[in-house]
Amino acid sequence: MRFTVPPHLLLISVAAIWGFAFVAQSTGMETLGPHSFNAARFLLGALSLLPIWLLKRHHGEFSARTLLFGGLAAGTIMFGGFSFQQIGLLHTTAANAGFITGMYIVLVPIAGLLLGQSTTMQTWSGIILAILGLYSLSVGPDFAMGYGDTLELIGAFFWTAHVIILGWLSRRADAVGLSIIQFMVAALWSGIAAGLYETPSLPAFEAAWLPLLYVGVASSGIGFTLQVIAQRKVEPGIAALVLSMESVFAALGGWLFLGEQFGSKQLLGCSLMLAGMLVTQWPVRQKQPLPSQS
Repeated sequence: MRFTVPPHLLLISVAAIWGFAFVAQSTGMETLGPHSFNAARFLLGALSLLPIWLLKRHHGEFSARTLLFGGLAAGTIMFGGFSFQQIGLLHTTAANAGFITGMYIVLVPIAGLLLGQSTTMQTWSGIILAILGLYSLSVGPDFAMGYGDTLELIGAFFWTAHVIILGWLSRRADAVGLSIIQFMVAALWSGIAAGLYETPSLPAFEAAWLPLLYVGVASSGIGFTLQVIAQRKVEPGIAALVLSMESVFAALGGWLFLGEQFGSKQLLGCSLMLAGMLVTQWPVRQKQPLPSQS
């Protein structure tokens, strides 16, 4: 008898892998600068996906021009998002980084308004909850937001753009090939930034081999593959709903492995932000039309 893993369980696994990656990103910077760490992780991510791309017998009838320029755009945006996220982790907790990064889930519908898309009252309710949660989590009594949290929020805008551009490219380019190109582009930009602002060394990379292996292979290669497999059988709204649990796993990882503590204000903020993400992505049941009488 053939055993198959339920797709929702696969998505939960992806959320856990990505959530715990915030712990690896924090510990990896004990010896490496943020750009050096990102350059290595992107390179490992591309190499981990290369065997999958080579084993695929059919890459689809896609334009090489779209793949190249799409990968260049997506990789550049990814570089921006991960740069702000990684530098922000030097000044904030893994939990804060995870929840604030997850704000892209509620920022995407706002960006959709600028693109002429409609937004429901349910989505607006989720956005309001998320904003209240962000205020409780990050804004102090002097109405100032912490430096690290501010960087994470800027990064969330990059992730919003990344989601939008990938949504357009996913129907026009090979998914694995696109990921490899965007990883290589992000690795190039990160390598240039590391050369300009940091002094990476081989011993520093060797000391951070375990966090790099996790974020490069598990978070990128394995996580991406499981997501693709699972989303073949799960509706996009449900998939986004499950993947929003990434922030919860980030907080859990920070508590278990980094000794991060949460006050009542932080717990309230995280709870409101998670509620906002869930409300925003919660599927709306379509009304069934009444049977016509003949």
